Amino acid sequence: MPKVRAASTQALAAVRAQAARVRAACSPVTRRARPVLESRWTRFSLVVIVGLAGGYLGLLAGGSYVTPVGPADVQLTLRPSLHGGTVLKLPPLGSLQLDTHGGPVSLEARLTDLRPDQAKKLIEDDTELDRLTDQIGGQLRHGLSELLLRAVLIGLATSFLASLVLFRSWRRALLGLGSAAAGLVAVTLVTWGTFNPQSIAEPRYTGLLANAPQVVGDARSIVERFSAYRAQLARLVGNISELYATTSTLPTYEPDPSTIRVLHVSDIHLNPAAWNVIKSVSTQFKVDVIIDSGDLMDHGSKPEDKFADEISGLKVPYVYVRGNHDSKETQKAVAREKNAIVLDGGGTREVAGLRVYGLGDPRFTPDKSTRDDYVGADQLRAEGLRHADELRKAGKLPDLVVTHDPTEGEGFSGVAPMVLAGHTHARSTKLLPTGTRLFVQGSTGGAGLRGLEHEEPTPIELSVLYFSRASHRLQGWDDLRLGGLGLTSAQIERHLEPAPDRALRPQPPAASPPASPTSPFPSEFPSDWPSRTPSPTVTPSRTPSPG
Repeated sequence: MPKVRAASTQALAAVRAQAARVRAACSPVTRRARPVLESRWTRFSLVVIVGLAGGYLGLLAGGSYVTPVGPADVQLTLRPSLHGGTVLKLPPLGSLQLDTHGGPVSLEARLTDLRPDQAKKLIEDDTELDRLTDQIGGQLRHGLSELLLRAVLIGLATSFLASLVLFRSWRRALLGLGSAAAGLVAVTLVTWGTFNPQSIAEPRYTGLLANAPQVVGDARSIVERFSAYRAQLARLVGNISELYATTSTLPTYEPDPSTIRVLHVSDIHLNPAAWNVIKSVSTQFKVDVIIDSGDLMDHGSKPEDKFADEISGLKVPYVYVRGNHDSKETQKAVAREKNAIVLDGGGTREVAGLRVYGLGDPRFTPDKSTRDDYVGADQLRAEGLRHADELRKAGKLPDLVVTHDPTEGEGFSGVAPMVLAGHTHARSTKLLPTGTRLFVQGSTGGAGLRGLEHEEPTPIELSVLYFSRASHRLQGWDDLRLGGLGLTSAQIERHLEPAPDRALRPQPPAASPPASPTSPFPSEFPSDWPSRTPSPTVTPSRTPSPG
């Protein structure tokens, strides 16, 4: 025992000595930091930070309220967010995201319950639906007012109590309360300043693909016809009620007779699953025509021609232009399908009320090892400019131009209001200086097997474009994205054309536009360009060529 006691005493002495050394080492830092920590501004800042944090946490904690909306109960909830916005959750359909505002708080509305008796009356009696139109706006306003009042009061109370508990001072507790009130005013000003009423017309839908058209609605801007908006809200509630009451799908979506619906697909690359997606979307969205901007095949070989037989089962016109992975035999195989319309120069065709001009890709790149061929952007753009000049001289300008490579498509800038392309396996769109919109589609086949080359599978992408039957101009479009091979997610995002009737400006002429591409193959027609340049000394710029 004496030995143990002695050892314990030695260990304790060693610990004390070490602590003394640490205090001695830290004492200069402590002496320097103490004035800062005890300064008036530091204490003031701490009180403000605690007040703001308490107010924010209280705002979120109190930001939940259930309000009746017609025959349903809707739970309104405030959520922390970096970007703001509003989320409408409609189980089991999915959800709609609206970019309504910015700021650190988002609003979530979730359908939680349905009163069957009221829902049944709503479905069976149209006059009940008319009355709901007048009720729904007031019910939503009342619910939002109750939510915000509750959240603000709890936020202020939380801020006051947190400051009082931490600082044990009524004065500092009131200061924390004031900072929370100032923070709430700032959040309100940010929300008000960033409020975007147009967002109601441009929702992003995530959920069951079959329900996308019914939930998102018509392509025309709801904001521009706000008088009908309340009735649309009432019908939406009625549709959801019917879904719950009958455990079935929503009522059939009725297409607007003044709208031409175009389904744009591209770069299918022999993926048979793409046909199922295309057929489903074309049926759900009631499309009038499908436009394929190329790369239907992978190698353009004769055994692949059978893949084109699925086109006839789509029951709507199928406009096709050849991609760089499609051969002339591929083009012939598509042309044999009764509903197929193959475009490769030679003037415009009227399809579903639109004048369409299409041009097949001048290259043929069947071998994956040579897909980064040496046909550069300058050659492709020159091809587009040459054909665009022929169109101008013919005097029959199209509503829509379709090419495979977007670089070639840019040559038609100023000739048509819209150019469709693919090739890059990544969806994008931009307005060119002439006013022409260049719309590049992703891969509707998930890039085929090469879609598995990356860490994440390439998504399946396609878009429904809405054109005015009167002006033939694009009014808006829905971008659809499905998870690639092995994934099951689905998303749809609505976009509106900001100036559908804008005037087109002619493209400035090039200094000396060549009649045809002169480099690197001056003696060859574009269709005979090889996949590799014959001369290593020629290094023209390359186009992005993922496939």
